[in-house]
Parts: sequence; structure tokens; C-alpha cells
Amino acid sequence: MSELPALPVTFRPGRTRAVLLTAGVAIFVVITAVALLLEKLGPGERLTFVLTGALMFGVLAMLARVKVVADESGVTVVNIATRRRLDWAEILQVNLRPGDPWVFLNLSDGTSLPALGIQPGIAKQHAIADARALRALAEAHAIKEPEDREG
Repeated sequence: MSELPALPVTFRPGRTRAVLLTAGVAIFVVITAVALLLEKLGPGERLTFVLTGALMFGVLAMLARVKVVADESGVTVVNIATRRRLDWAEILQVNLRPGDPWVFLNLSDGTSLPALGIQPGIAKQHAIADARALRALAEAHAIKEPEDREG
């Protein structure tokens, strides 16, 4: 087994995040500039343009917030609109199969939780390395805490 990353560690799609935030800022700036440059717009219409740009930036920022944070006690999965805290014992398996849009965590309650913080979209090799690191951490903590798995 390869060396485990030092905890706490945060996994997130860095390139995707940079693209989303850059696009959000650019969209906001362009829409705001258009609102200010169009002379025939009234104050309410200008405000509507700016608020639309801010809304678009907000949506892209929500998409960019995804991450998976692993620490000594477990994992926090932050997806687009949700955040879920998991103990290590709850994670049975970490999966990133070919064609999967992101990592899936198989949980002890029989469900599967998507972890959008590790996604192979723009940086496939980075996502594979992150998935392997999270899998190694989950396996190491499962071995350390076998009594929590029984039941």
C-alpha cells in the first residue's frame, strides 16, 4: 500500500473549481458592464442586470464548493447543496469506476453517497490519485477500528 496522506486532507476538483469561479466572475463583470453601458436602461433595469449576474455567479460558486475533507475521526462530504459528516466506520467502500462522473461511497446503511469533490472531469489522473488516497485512508481506518464494523 502506498503512503497515506497526512490528515486532515481536502480533496477537491481544483481545475474545475478554477474554471467555474473564473467564469462566474467574468459573467458578473460582463453583465454589470453591459448594464452600466446601456444608456436607455433605467435604474431598476440596471439593478436587474446586476442581480442576474450575481445570481449566475452564485450558482457557479455553489458548483465550485464541492469537496471531501478527511480527518482523524471521519469524512465530511460537501456536495452542491448538502454537507454530510461520516465516521470512518460508515464507509465500506470508495468507488471510482471508468465512466463514473465522481466517486461514490458505499455506506454501512446500504446506501451510496456521491462525493462530487473527487471527479475525473478535467483532471482524470488527479481524481484517480485522490480516489485511491481516500480508499487507502478508509481501509486503514477500517483496519484500525474493526469493532465498529460489527453489528
